[in-house]
Amino acid sequence: MKETLTAEGNRLQYEKSPYLLQHAGDPVDWWSWCPGAFREAKREDRPILLSIGYSTCHWCHVMGRESFRDPDVARALNRDFVCIKVDREERPDIDAVYMAACQALTGSGGWPLTILMTPDQAPFWAGTYLPPKSRGGRLGLLELADEVSRLWHADRQRLLALGQEVTQHLRPRPTEAAAPDESLLRSASAELERRFDQENGGFGAAPKFPAAHELLFLLEYARRTGNEDARRMAEVTLTQMARGGIFDQIAGGFCRYSTDEEWRTPHFEKMLCDNALLSCAYLEAYAQTGNPYFRDTACRTLDYALEELRLPGGGFACGQDADSGGEEGRFYLLTRRDAEEALGTGEAQSLCQRLSIGAEESVPNLLYDPDYKDFWRAHRAQCRTLAAFRRRRWPLHRDDKVLTGWNAMMIAALAKAERVLGEARYLRAAEETRLFLKTRLTRPDGRLWLRWRDREPAIDGQLDDYAFYCWALLELYEANFSTSCLREAAGLADRMAALFWDEAEGGFFRTASNGERLIVRQKDSFDSGTPSGGAAAALALGKLSRLTGEDRFRAMEERQLAWLAGEARSYPAAHCFSLLAMLEALHPRRELVCVSAGTPPQWLAGAGETYRLAVLAKTPENARALANLSRRAETYPIPEEGERFYLCRNGACLEPVDSAAALREQLRERREPVLQ
Repeated sequence: MKETLTAEGNRLQYEKSPYLLQHAGDPVDWWSWCPGAFREAKREDRPILLSIGYSTCHWCHVMGRESFRDPDVARALNRDFVCIKVDREERPDIDAVYMAACQALTGSGGWPLTILMTPDQAPFWAGTYLPPKSRGGRLGLLELADEVSRLWHADRQRLLALGQEVTQHLRPRPTEAAAPDESLLRSASAELERRFDQENGGFGAAPKFPAAHELLFLLEYARRTGNEDARRMAEVTLTQMARGGIFDQIAGGFCRYSTDEEWRTPHFEKMLCDNALLSCAYLEAYAQTGNPYFRDTACRTLDYALEELRLPGGGFACGQDADSGGEEGRFYLLTRRDAEEALGTGEAQSLCQRLSIGAEESVPNLLYDPDYKDFWRAHRAQCRTLAAFRRRRWPLHRDDKVLTGWNAMMIAALAKAERVLGEARYLRAAEETRLFLKTRLTRPDGRLWLRWRDREPAIDGQLDDYAFYCWALLELYEANFSTSCLREAAGLADRMAALFWDEAEGGFFRTASNGERLIVRQKDSFDSGTPSGGAAAALALGKLSRLTGEDRFRAMEERQLAWLAGEARSYPAAHCFSLLAMLEALHPRRELVCVSAGTPPQWLAGAGETYRLAVLAKTPENARALANLSRRAETYPIPEEGERFYLCRNGACLEPVDSAAALREQLRERREPVLQ
């Protein structure tokens, strides 16, 4: 039996995942998740150690250095286990199943995720970070391995029974469908208010996550109901996060979460999905309040992604590492001396005072600057110089794989930026990212891949990929009125229903009907690190229904919302993205059909955002294609010149008008009703 590996490395050297490649030199005899690993476990009659993490994770690095590169640990693991390493960003389905197992067994979770399981994939032990030997009350990997090896040979039935018990606990239970109603919205808002930190913003105690889906729900709920408490919670949180160290005051962009209640000290990794959805939240806050600080923060967040995460061809990398120079956050920590070296003494003085940078290393923040709103405009040049200084000083690892679902979130954010701000550069970037997904991550038959890296797509797309990309295409359509976006979104929605819908009990499964079968086939309703894919599916189906008027999309939306409402009853505040979709259904946007003899007017996208309209644009060039997508579109004749506007609700339209001024008058006269 092989106890150590040769200098050439283990099997992970042939993988594409940056995370798996980080472990290709470990003395542990790693397998990737593949049929061969499970055949090996059965043939050798050994349990499996499953380790799940990602390449920008600080504690994954720590466990890698301390435990998986320790020769004694490697000998024990190679002797008694088959060891499998999984990149959670490449295989969110595997991660979701075994994270649920960890939470069931321990009451908590996190990464690196460590699972011990049978060759049939049934988990019987779960934990997170493990040092090589026990210390400070934390179990060591060597002691765990020895004890489990003993039990595997002396009391195996106990482990097998526990594995079956956990597997049974993970199986989905039938959900009683319910009609979406306003009580769910009120309950969610009230629960968030109970957990709201009045001074610092955010919800609950440290660590604090910048949960964009909660903020987007509160902003939309406030707009629809006039609830000032909901708006205040969102505005205070957005303001304090942007002032804190969780926001990179030097180069823009948000870190993963804050380790303290004041948002001062972050966990330093930056992730594409967080920055995309937070950009949406800040853009929405700016659209509602006109506060320029929210606009600046949104732009700095998007510009960070464009400058640091964008790849050649238009795709976006997953994120940047928490560690640099072998230490967590080393890249971001600054002293007054650093600032003086980069800027000179004179320019550094004011900057350091405003950012609370002193003699000791600290995370720059604006929490103690009363004039924080003008910081970026006053110190833009100095920040760019200091950002260049940081990059020269320490390298920062970037995980350069492209994920369909996360890139779709960025398309949606960039499209919203064009609609809110009218900046064409964001629209161009959104269209280029869409082209990247269409040409590199979409198969000839229209099905999606999940990941692209090093010129290779891989892994069948899951619900999140279809749902968020469908939603993003519709957000992009409302910015550029390209019928191809609408057509592609309709095709994705039909494939999503065919691949993921549970006809027997309702709801969308996370994985496709023809995909790999894990120990359970999960459905997705709770928002976690990213919003629920099931909620994104409902949002996308609602948009398609209102834009096309097609009955099949309306029926699918209604069925999904009924399933989500049933799921949300036990804890509405954990379903905020679902509640956004319910808000749209309970109080649907008015529809505006613009029929134009030429190109639709440039102001149309902004008007759709300002007045909360679902806008459909028909021209001589797209009339035939539009008719294939929406039978209703045929009923609006194209004028010989200029534009004609039809303001509608639920398909019933007012008399058409021929000018922007007349349309604005109709919009003023027909204000949207407010939910009670």
